[in-house]
Amino acid sequence: MKRRFSHALAGAIAALVVVPAVAHSAEGGHPEIARQSWAFSGFTGQFDRAQLQRGFQVYKEVCAACHGLKRVAFRNLVQPGGPEFPEASVKALAAEWPNQITDGPNDEGKMFERPPLLSDTIHGPFKNDQEARAAQNGALPPDLSLIARARGIERNPAWYVHPFLMLGDIFKSYQEAGADYLVALLTEYTDAPASFQLAEGKYYNKAFAGHQISMPPPLSEGVVTYQDGTPGTVENYAHDVAAFLSWTADPHFDQRKQIGWQVMLYLIITTILLYIGKKRIWAAIKH
Repeated sequence: MKRRFSHALAGAIAALVVVPAVAHSAEGGHPEIARQSWAFSGFTGQFDRAQLQRGFQVYKEVCAACHGLKRVAFRNLVQPGGPEFPEASVKALAAEWPNQITDGPNDEGKMFERPPLLSDTIHGPFKNDQEARAAQNGALPPDLSLIARARGIERNPAWYVHPFLMLGDIFKSYQEAGADYLVALLTEYTDAPASFQLAEGKYYNKAFAGHQISMPPPLSEGVVTYQDGTPGTVENYAHDVAAFLSWTADPHFDQRKQIGWQVMLYLIITTILLYIGKKRIWAAIKH
């Protein structure tokens, strides 16, 4: 019994220390996803504004052809902690956005189309799910507003390792599972193995559960020319758009962390003052 427990403990410690590499399970299983390096990771991490701007460019030029951001307004692109584009640029962007807003009724009681305003959300190209499915061979492109929180990493170690993995994530403040998954999803397209039966209209993706995905490979070298001169590689595109979608899922991420540290500092100072006050009040009383 002692020997079994020591083996279990050793395996759990190894799981905490070793960062998992991309190790794909059997066909139909859940692959493990490699952890990436992010500016916003850890207790003190913050979003990189330049990366968010590049990520929005990738979304606009690639992802927006199929996906919307219905929980993100154009004005959010201006706010602190996000891409922080100039307001005048975002107004011009909204006015030129290809997807019009259905508004109304007007004075004649009819609905009408108009360009988006700063207060409008970023719509995808389809008016409803039925139109989206009809255009995508039955597949429904998901809205990407919360995709970095809706997706994550599924790990399947032995039951006794799970508590240690959870503690490791807490101690390291690991919140980037969705971003890690998105990077893997966007970069793990490949040809299906000869033994794998790929359904018609599907694409083989190592990071996707079951490995069959309806979305064709969206990224290729040079598909987006970055305005800041960053090399246009698939890796850069994937990291930048994953960071941007992490921000869309939590636009107040930076402010939340700052407030958290302010609260911790307040609690520490309050604890010290209370301790000093207690010592002074009870110092003259013999115990």
